[in-house]
Amino acid sequence: MDLRLYDTLTREKRPFVPLDPNNVRMYVCGPTVYDFAHIGNARPVIVFDVLFRLLRHRYGADHVTYVRNITDVEDKINARAVRDFPDLPLNEAIRHVTEKTAAQFHADVEALGCLPPTFEPRATEFVLPRADGKADMVTLIGQLLARGHAYEAGGEVLFDTASMPDYGMLSGRKLEEQQAGVRIAVEAHKKNPADFVLWKQSSANEPGWESPWGRGRPGWHIECSAMSAAYLGDVFDIHGGGLDLIFPHHENEIAQSRCAHGTPTMANYWMHNGFLQVEGDKMSKSTGNFVTIRELLYDWPGEVLRFQMLMTHYRSPIDWTRHATEQAAVALDGFLHITRSVDIEDGNISPDVLAALSDDLNTSQVVVQLHALAARGRAGDYQAACDLKATCNFLGFGLKEVGLQDILRHQKSDIDSSRVDALILDRAVARARKDFKESDRIRDELAGMGVVLKDGKDANGKPVTTWEIAR
Repeated sequence: MDLRLYDTLTREKRPFVPLDPNNVRMYVCGPTVYDFAHIGNARPVIVFDVLFRLLRHRYGADHVTYVRNITDVEDKINARAVRDFPDLPLNEAIRHVTEKTAAQFHADVEALGCLPPTFEPRATEFVLPRADGKADMVTLIGQLLARGHAYEAGGEVLFDTASMPDYGMLSGRKLEEQQAGVRIAVEAHKKNPADFVLWKQSSANEPGWESPWGRGRPGWHIECSAMSAAYLGDVFDIHGGGLDLIFPHHENEIAQSRCAHGTPTMANYWMHNGFLQVEGDKMSKSTGNFVTIRELLYDWPGEVLRFQMLMTHYRSPIDWTRHATEQAAVALDGFLHITRSVDIEDGNISPDVLAALSDDLNTSQVVVQLHALAARGRAGDYQAACDLKATCNFLGFGLKEVGLQDILRHQKSDIDSSRVDALILDRAVARARKDFKESDRIRDELAGMGVVLKDGKDANGKPVTTWEIAR
């Protein structure tokens, strides 16, 4: 059966034909490791892990290369690195700042059943020319200048969007309607308001790298152009990420890469997952419904969260609710009961599941097919039960003991309730003055005590926080 994928660039679902079946290549934008990953960050990780598994199944595990970067070039990270580790080289200082959040991200996505990517480059390692000759940001910027697609102005190097006639094809925006990227203010020195920064100078008090254009640091978009080219070449098969990255990030990646390399395209298929909200509202720290993966893993096994994520088609918006989490837990408990005594070696991956996945990763239909297998297994069909176990394993569900009732039951604890209440009050005061750094610190302190916070609103719409013991 053909694998068909929806391509955001052409706005159609079309057969997937790799450039080289012996080396299928995929790049997905990874996390910015400034803070702990939230459940919205988990969606592209899970979605493209499923695609990675499917590609490995179709073409062979040794014939698929999956690159997911770590963004550690970011002004807040850089500033903290210089402040906290002034005696260390910049890259080493940044590594100290980000190693905790990066390690937590890795632990989170492993708990969600995700395979590690083939390569996971850090942006800081690709700013300057490398000894191994792999693509880097400074060299790409030099190529853009040499080809007439960039210019120096106001102490910056900027991409000249007018030099690319079809700029804006991915997002469908006309050039005259464009505005600069979210990290870049519209400045008078730009030829066009849509022109975006490739390199910006650093003051004596700001972190930076030495470059042909002075001591400075790269813009946001150039990092992914460099890291994708470093491992996948000038043109590769699939580029993925969240819907929010279409503009300006992916639009500008295309511009940089095509113009630097002189190629007609950057990736042959552009895939984007839909937005996620929590209990009917956009997730935000200010509204009190900001949920990290780590917090959810206190309450639920990772495979429950993975199953819940796949209950919705990846291109559709998803409303993350506790009710849906409980549904996912009940389903996996049922699958476990059916498959507990069967041998996975006797099972085969369901062709109906493979067919659903081959239709643009239709995971909502996958869930339907899993329930159909479960119904047959429950009726005594041993082969169906074996196939269910093998298929779940292929999808990243180990069918471990989910134990829904145990999960929903509070554990006994000798935690000092008065201390917890005092910390919650301190956190509410911090949130009121928009000191989210202190608010997060208090949340982390409570988490270390085994306390999970639940932010919400009372009947009058005022913020309220309740707490429970981590399960």
